[in-house]
Amino acid sequence: MVLPQEALILLTSILAWFGLYLIVNLSLNLEFGYTGIPNFGKLLVVAAGAYVAGYLPGRIMFNLANVDPSLDYIADNAVIVTQINNFLNQNPHISLSLLFLTLIVAAGIGAGLGFIASYPAIRLREEYLAMTLLAMAEVIRVIGYNYKPLIGGTLGVQVPDTLAFVPGELRFTIMSLVILAIAGFIFLYVERLVRSPLGRVLRAVRDSEAAAETLGKDIVRIRTKILVVSSAIGAVGGAMHALYTSGVISLTYDRVSWTFWPWVMVLMGGMANNVGVMLGTLIFVALRQLITFYKGVLEPILPFNVIWLDYILLGSTLIIILMYRPEGVLPEKATRTLDFRKLWARLNGRRSP
Repeated sequence: MVLPQEALILLTSILAWFGLYLIVNLSLNLEFGYTGIPNFGKLLVVAAGAYVAGYLPGRIMFNLANVDPSLDYIADNAVIVTQINNFLNQNPHISLSLLFLTLIVAAGIGAGLGFIASYPAIRLREEYLAMTLLAMAEVIRVIGYNYKPLIGGTLGVQVPDTLAFVPGELRFTIMSLVILAIAGFIFLYVERLVRSPLGRVLRAVRDSEAAAETLGKDIVRIRTKILVVSSAIGAVGGAMHALYTSGVISLTYDRVSWTFWPWVMVLMGGMANNVGVMLGTLIFVALRQLITFYKGVLEPILPFNVIWLDYILLGSTLIIILMYRPEGVLPEKATRTLDFRKLWARLNGRRSP
């Protein structure tokens, strides 16, 4: 029987990972679900956002917290971050400012990488574009792994706790709520975006670029804008992950976790349907966390190592969905730019003498 404390830990973990993946998945849905850009390089901006969180806050606070200047940030990282956390514990306003500054810079870096990634998006067909973005994501992973001054190379770095002033037993709960709040804001933003006239343009570009061009739409400009916006959102997700886990190491940011799993969740929930993506993300995260939480109970029962169970179940689920319900759990629905009653009133107004 699950004890209340254990249930709280499980629920907190599910909510945190749900919020983190929802941010990334909404950005992928905006790219592929609505615009038709097959971004298999989602890792690029997620890792970039995490690298910003691993690099920027510690360097900023190194001087503000009066850390011994003779210490090396990488070699003496644990000592330095401990001193920084003690300082942040006494200065909540600086802690929160550091949190939002990190997210803003991460979004800016992500937008810049999205702008760079838009160049192949302009010139290449879908299959070649997917491979190019995948290769770009591998480049940033290799840089983080081999360039030690950035985030410590193979050993990684600790990240200053931007909620250091929160009591230890509430830290993960409060951080989970912060992540959910940010994810909720991004959800509302993306919903507003796709329900605007721009949303119809995005679907037109996805369904037929030639038809959209004949209507005077600038395909290049639209793709560039969407990649910039969605990359900024994805980088925020990466930065929040690093702040949540209080550490960054390049090995954490791999293709499976931050490119292929988001694709699974989007396809599972329903492309071009943000509510469907939210549902797919919740199902995926809850299942993985339950497997992780109860792996000790499941291991004696299974004929294989329990670490492969989520891969097998989720892979099988994806195959079944693609075979029998390729549109996802909640398929795309037609969205009206205007409320039907307002649209009808305008039409009647035009027809009236």
